[in-house]
Amino acid sequence: MKLHTKIMLGLATGLLAGIVTNLVLGESSRYHGALEFVIANATDPIGQIFLRLLFLAVVPLVTASLALGVSNLGDLRTVGHLGSRTLAFFVLLTVVAVLIGMFLIRVFEPGRNFDPAMQVQLMEWYGGGTHQVIEKSREIAFTVMTFVEMVLPRNILRAVVDMQMLPIIMVSLLFGGMLMKMPGPVRGSLERALTGLNAFAVSVVDLAMRLAPVAVACLVFGIGARFGFSMLKPLGLYVLLVFAGYTIHTVVVYSGFLALVARFSPVRFFKAARPVMITAFSTSSSNATLPTTLKVTRDDLNVPAPIAGFVIPLGATINMNGTALYEGMTVLFIAEIFGIEISLLQQAVIIVMTVLTAIGTAGVPGGSLPLIVLVMQTVGVPAEGIGIILGVDRLLDMGRTVVNVTGDMVTAVCLSRPIARADAKNAGFSNRNA
Repeated sequence: MKLHTKIMLGLATGLLAGIVTNLVLGESSRYHGALEFVIANATDPIGQIFLRLLFLAVVPLVTASLALGVSNLGDLRTVGHLGSRTLAFFVLLTVVAVLIGMFLIRVFEPGRNFDPAMQVQLMEWYGGGTHQVIEKSREIAFTVMTFVEMVLPRNILRAVVDMQMLPIIMVSLLFGGMLMKMPGPVRGSLERALTGLNAFAVSVVDLAMRLAPVAVACLVFGIGARFGFSMLKPLGLYVLLVFAGYTIHTVVVYSGFLALVARFSPVRFFKAARPVMITAFSTSSSNATLPTTLKVTRDDLNVPAPIAGFVIPLGATINMNGTALYEGMTVLFIAEIFGIEISLLQQAVIIVMTVLTAIGTAGVPGGSLPLIVLVMQTVGVPAEGIGIILGVDRLLDMGRTVVNVTGDMVTAVCLSRPIARADAKNAGFSNRNA
């Protein structure tokens, strides 16, 4: 049985077992403590071992892949061309995603007839979480120095410890650029060291993926057992619309780009991408999925290693199509619940803000919530309204992570065929050398 099939079976088994457990024991206070004990001391630790092995591989993998990718591109002009096309693809896909999401909310208006009593109850249930999200949003200030600190902090070791991927990426790009200018023997020694570091990270990923079927089942069991279907009842239409947006963007938009731009079979792409999409859904983290994304992009989608090593780590940090789609839909949904009319100008502001905030979203579960609050406050929607959707955010987070990482792979494929392939040839390497 192939690994992705095992992971899918683990995902389905864990989710089904969790929902059944919630239906049988979830309403009984007698068994609530025992259920939480099992989740906290059995299933969650197994899932966390899997996640932490993946996180262990992220920093060395990003550093080695990006530095080697830039170095192997041959010259800074090629790096600049590839970088500009990559950013253009990221922004284009993100804007399309926001437009799809906002269109669905405008057409179906899921918040127009929302039960006021349920609105109050949801905000009371998640009052503590709402307060934490709002406090985090107040810590975010967009200034020039904030941007400088995000890109190049004073203490890069702290960025590594906190897994702040943007400065790690910038230092890796700088390292790769400097490698081009170093003498042959020194450059060769450093490239061999980076190749060894990359091999170590890949070995850790292989170890983690052996645990994946069981670990994925444990991760989703806790979600199903704690929430079941209870949170889907009052927010059912909203959840369905968000997943419809994810599906349209993934199946229609991505397939269109693959077929028209890359001349690449969407069927072949999605078959190869299954392990990545399953891992993304179960972990809700672009960073945790990054090692698998990079491996599949290089080995199964045949993207040249320098291009994959450049595009995929960068995409895991700034290419958040699913997050932008979700943010735009959530702001309009909460505005509808509160009866706030959003003008065309405000909708344009939402589009710009969601694209920008999606770029700054941390690639970890729940990383987009404080930024959604910023967008809400910008267009006059009460920040406290975020509490309405906190109960279903983890489920929606799983879906939007799939959209995010799939968009990274689509971009890598589109850039490698045929334009980037010509750059690769001019730079003196082929797929075999990569």
